[in-house]
Amino acid sequence: MGKQSEPLTESYFYILLCLYGGDNHGYGIMQMTEQLSNGRVRIGSGTMYGATGNMLKKGWIVECPDLGGERRRMYRLTEEGRRVFLEEYRRISELAESAHKIIAETEKA
Repeated sequence: MGKQSEPLTESYFYILLCLYGGDNHGYGIMQMTEQLSNGRVRIGSGTMYGATGNMLKKGWIVECPDLGGERRRMYRLTEEGRRVFLEEYRRISELAESAHKIIAETEKA
């Protein structure tokens, strides 16, 4: 699979983050995203299923069986999805670290 070149949208980032911790279904991802972002990010069902469809095509996630016996579409992060997520996590961390340095230097002056 090719290397990710564009930054992820917040929705994509949160979907991959939620799946980083283990398999989940769309509604669970939507709830977890809202919780993790303290209500700031809400992924609607249209966005959720459009994003997961695109991620399936890119090979970042796969559908997996729902072992709970319910009829839900469950998703699992692939190795490629894990790589893309970690790459974006590192990019965002670097941005925040750079900003922190400048802010700290500015506030000392």
